[in-house]
Amino acid sequence: MLDATDDDLMRLAGGGDRGAFTRLVSRHFARAAAFAGRVTGSRSDAEEIVQEAFLRTWLKAPAWQNRDARPGGAQFSTWFYRVLLNLCIDRKRRPIAAPIDAADAVADPAPDGFARTASGEIGRRVNAAIATLPERQRAALVLCHYEGMSNIDAAEVLEIGVGALESLLVRARRSLREILADLAVDTVRKVG
Repeated sequence: MLDATDDDLMRLAGGGDRGAFTRLVSRHFARAAAFAGRVTGSRSDAEEIVQEAFLRTWLKAPAWQNRDARPGGAQFSTWFYRVLLNLCIDRKRRPIAAPIDAADAVADPAPDGFARTASGEIGRRVNAAIATLPERQRAALVLCHYEGMSNIDAAEVLEIGVGALESLLVRARRSLREILADLAVDTVRKVG
């Protein structure tokens, strides 16, 4: 089962194979959480979103038994990231009653991948700059540069054409260059 494709695992899960679904979750959980965290800017929201996305995946798994009945006929990763992105967008639009930081919970002291990436000052500045981008630009940037999706796959996730995706990426990069212009100057001064 280790060499099974995601689509194979979904078909098996659709037949009730919990082991196949567990394998699918373990294969995608970390990247999905990082993606959701980058899009929402909140690690706690990201964890809830990923759980919801996998719940929806389990519920949709029976449709993967029949290739023609798949949601949109998409391959698993494209379909899954579309679900994830929709949940992220929905979460960002939902009013927040109280910040999660107000809760008295003990956090795991071991930093996760998202925290390690954002731990340095430059990482914090880049993440803050990405968070200021419009939703569609931020999603395009995260899908292509952080998730390593091809422009074709990212365009499919965003339900737009490749040309429109490339336009979003150009605008996102231009905005980031403007926002982070002082970073490049400071870095040159420190090196020089």
